[in-house]
Amino acid sequence: MASEKDLRRLALLLEGTTEVPHFDRAAFKVARIYATIAADRLTANFHFTPDEQALKCMLLPEVFSPIPNAWGKKGWTVGILSGLSEDDLNNALRTAWAHGQKAHKPARK
Repeated sequence: MASEKDLRRLALLLEGTTEVPHFDRAAFKVARIYATIAADRLTANFHFTPDEQALKCMLLPEVFSPIPNAWGKKGWTVGILSGLSEDDLNNALRTAWAHGQKAHKPARK
């Protein structure tokens, strides 16, 4: 059973990660934000690709679900921390971290 303290500890072990405020959440980023902890500290959002999201939601449907908005269609996924083992949490963070390393490309004019 994982907690927000576990997420914070594991995320900050990933190379280049910093913790920053993001609205009412704690966010973890490298070039971009890849995970956030909800203000209630019970859930976290992870940046996956849509295919990764579908796999996570299929393997652990009681834990992972798409965010119910346009961000969810882009792969952002809610995870219930208490339902994750430390290994599952670490895997989710490493997957999301890989996407966070990719710098945002500005729109072309």
